[in-house]
Order: sequence, then structure tokens, then C-alpha cells
Amino acid sequence: MWAKIACLSFGGPAGQIALMHRILVEEKRWIGEERFLHALNYCMLLPGPEAQQLATYVGWLLHRTRGGIVAGALFVLPGLVTIMILSWVYVAFGDVGLVTGLFFGLKAAVLAIVLEAINRIGRRALRNRVMVAISAAAFAAIFLFNVPFPLIILAASIFGYLGARSGSAAFSGGGSHGPATGFVLADADSALGEGVPEHARPNLGWALRLSAVLLALWLVPVMGLLLTFGTGDVFADIAVFFSKMAVVTFGGAYAVLAYVAQQAVEHYRWLEPGEMLNGLGLAETTPGPLIMVTQFVGFLAAFRVPGSLNPYIAGTLGGLLTTWVTFVPCFLWIFLGAPFIERLRGNRALLGALSAITAAILNLAVWFGLHVLFAEVDEVQAGPLSLDIPQITTLDPAALVLFAISLLALFQWRVGVVPTLFGAAGLGALWQLV
Repeated sequence: MWAKIACLSFGGPAGQIALMHRILVEEKRWIGEERFLHALNYCMLLPGPEAQQLATYVGWLLHRTRGGIVAGALFVLPGLVTIMILSWVYVAFGDVGLVTGLFFGLKAAVLAIVLEAINRIGRRALRNRVMVAISAAAFAAIFLFNVPFPLIILAASIFGYLGARSGSAAFSGGGSHGPATGFVLADADSALGEGVPEHARPNLGWALRLSAVLLALWLVPVMGLLLTFGTGDVFADIAVFFSKMAVVTFGGAYAVLAYVAQQAVEHYRWLEPGEMLNGLGLAETTPGPLIMVTQFVGFLAAFRVPGSLNPYIAGTLGGLLTTWVTFVPCFLWIFLGAPFIERLRGNRALLGALSAITAAILNLAVWFGLHVLFAEVDEVQAGPLSLDIPQITTLDPAALVLFAISLLALFQWRVGVVPTLFGAAGLGALWQLV
């Protein structure tokens, strides 16, 4: 069943969560509505992809530790294999005219999809003037003052936590994804029942022992690469950067993509802006968490600086290392905190922190848009201010047309994400051939 969920998990976190709800709650009746939503709220308070963590949590709740590991790993496996194969295809045939056209169309469609996702999340996150102000402040911090993304997340979470503790209604709620269904299954009517299973009761010793193992699986490879090769080595840099990313990815994949893109493109120079969008397009059209785009980034980073290794072997190792340090922490957060989840039920301060974080990450489309529609973007410095200004004469009319068609498909014609991506890729290939 978890393999089926993994292979059908297209459409980003909202679609993946809706799919799990339909199968686990409505069809199999393994878990009740209230417990499912409670687990979802808990996962949304954690860093990392909430859909994968929800699968891990429910698998653990139903079938103990092994069930959690199997459910969480299977949720990632189809995307890992697919993205790896497509990464090989990309570096081998990316310069072929037809393939170039396909990715040209994908980039335009992905920009439209990012806008649609931000519009959807924004309608829920920017519920009042306070949330709008947080989003505006985050935008200015990122694009005008180059404030590091982790500091923005930390500031937003503290602000939201304190605001909720004060009782302000502006910080009520929290979270931007959830199953859109009218079906309600009472916990008592589910296979799990409404009681707490014995293995799900708080056990500090078990939680610490398992967490120590997971912490070692996560950090020992990172420290080993750092001690062996030092900073500046591509594998050490991949391990450190994506480990840091795993700690600050609150709010889902879209929350951190701008941070990953800016660091990977502008700081490490692992890939070009358009290639980041190519990777996102691949992740959108394959099963699994959207954050799997990071595997594509890690693959290209190691492929281009292989050292003494064959580039394809280096790229494969870089992609696998990226996925490892991205998802092992997800299991750590779940197994460490899940037994104590009841203590978080209804904690308005924590939900307020999540609300503020979500409001702070609605700035993704600007960075992508500049680099998709314009061939050249200049960085203008004025004291502490730094701003990317596109050269208007380098606007790509074809990209603008494909972007406009993709916007119409998503917003006006209500076409799904995957058909929009394939349609735009086909138009891009046709444009290249013509």
C-alpha cells in the first residue's frame, strides 16, 4: 500500500496529503479523521517535507518503528530512482535540440506553477495585515539586504510564537496544506481505534536510543567528509549545505527553494538559474516529495567537479548524498517527537510560529521569474542594499508566451499541474524544431 501511495504521489504536498487521506482514511479506514489531522499538524511544525513525514508518522503509528521506516523510505524511493535516471539523461543529452526545447518549455511552465502554488498558499497564510507585513519584511530582507534565509525563518518563528502567546488573533491557525474532503471517519470507527497504541506512548529511553542512531547516520558521514576533504570539496559542501537546509525547511518545499536556488547558483555556482528550474520541472513531473529537486542539484554539483572520479559516478554519489542528508533528519524528527505528540495538541503558540513562517516564504516567484524571462540580470549595490535588475532588452519573447499560456492553463482553464508541464514541454520542443 505504501508503494502504491509513493508511485501515485504527484502534485506537490497538497495533492500528496489529499491522496494519503483518500487511501488511509476513506478507502482503507486504517486511521480516523481527527488523528490524521493531528498528525498532519504535528508534521507541519517540523522542518522537512510534511507529506513524507506524515507517511513516516502514520506508518509508525500503525506498524511501529519498522512501519515508519518502510513508509517513509518508500515515499522517497520512486522519486529518487526517477530523478537519478532523468539527471543522467539531462547531462548526456541536454544539448540536443529536442531535449533543449523540452526543458525550455518546462522552465516557463514551472514559473507559472510556482506562482499558482504561492497564490494558493498565500490565500491561507496572508489572512490579515500582520501576515502581509511579515511577508513584505521577509521579501525586503531577502531581496534588498541579502539576509540569510535561516535568520529570516528564525525571526518569523519567534515573532509568531510570541504573537500567539500574547493571544493575538492574527496568529491563530497555521499550515497551508490539508485534505479537501467532506468525508469524516471517527477515530473509534477506524482500524487503529481512538486509543493510543502501547508503542506510541511516551518512552524517553526508546526515543533517545533511536534518535542517537539516526543522528549518527546523518552526521557521521558529514563529519567524515569534512575531516577527510575539508571545506571547499564538493562532497563536503553538499553534505554541509543540505544538512543545514534540512533544519530550516519549514513550510514545505516551496518555502526553501528560493534559498536553495540562490545558494546553489550564486554562492556555490553548482548550476545555472535555468537549470534549477529544469530540476524543479523534473521533480514536479515525477512521484515523491517536491524537495527531490535537491537531488538534481547535488548530481550536477558533483558531476561538474568530479575530481578523480568518473563524472557520472561522481554525480550519482552527489545525488545520493544530497538525498541522504535531506531525508534522514526527517525520520529523526518523527521518531524523537511522535511519542510526545499529545503534549503539542492545540498548542496555539507553536501554530502561530508556523503561520508566521509560512507568511515569510511567499517570495519565491520573483527570483525564478527574473532568471526565466530575462537572459541577463544585473546586481545593483547601494550601501547595504542589493537588488537584481533585469536588462529589459534581454527579455525572451518565447519564454514569455509559454509562461502566459501556462498561467492561463492553470488559472483560467483549470488544467492540472502535470498536463500543463507536459503541454509546455511539447510546445517548447516544437518551438526549438521550428
